[in-house]
Amino acid sequence: MTPRGFTLIELLVVVAVIALLIGLLLPALASVRVQSRAVVCGGRLQQIGVGLGLYLNEYDNTLPQAMGELPDGGEAVIGALFAGKKGILPFYSIDTIGAERRPLNRYVTDQPVPPDDSGAVVELPPFNSPADRGAESTGVPIEGLDRTDSMYDFVGCSYTLNDHSLTGEWDATLVPLGGGPMPPVVDTTRTWVIGTHPIYNYQADGDRGMRWHTRKAVEANLLFLDFHVRVRVPVPPGVVNETEDYTFFPSPR
Repeated sequence: MTPRGFTLIELLVVVAVIALLIGLLLPALASVRVQSRAVVCGGRLQQIGVGLGLYLNEYDNTLPQAMGELPDGGEAVIGALFAGKKGILPFYSIDTIGAERRPLNRYVTDQPVPPDDSGAVVELPPFNSPADRGAESTGVPIEGLDRTDSMYDFVGCSYTLNDHSLTGEWDATLVPLGGGPMPPVVDTTRTWVIGTHPIYNYQADGDRGMRWHTRKAVEANLLFLDFHVRVRVPVPPGVVNETEDYTFFPSPR
């Protein structure tokens, strides 16, 4: 007896079932990938937190700070310079101050780094978040610098220091204007100290399009001053410096 093969209708049914299963599984797999990247990012923040604790003990409650040159002259503490490598942004000393002079590096990794003036390329994985998707708008009105696919490449670090609020650099938070020790902090469990750049997505100049985890919402991964880490913390639209999840300020406003 000749074996009976599949009919065209049966094959089409099988293909349709497989396509349906793939359609059901792909969103779930995408969600797992997103959460996996967030967890790895949180682990790197935890590693940074260990280094930060060592730094604070040595520098008398003073956060890691580096001064950068301002476009109109003078210097100020630049939050992104606390750690990482040289970036490509030609302002605020981002492209001149590299791994050698970014103060937290040696407390987080024992990786040897070349002098900043050597021209050597150095990569520092602990400061490169796998969730880093850059920014649709960097706030720099120069073609080629107005957007980026990676904040790690753009400023040298996927993370930034809580040195000012969303209203601007003149509104100091944990770093006094001109630098120095932290002010007294009322609630270390709610005051974030180091976070991914989306925490600054809604600056006074609008929405920077830093949707790293999902295209539908802005979320940040945060290290708090009591050294616990939270991932995918919602960042509400607008200039909102305090939410039920976090605050920029050392004391209530």
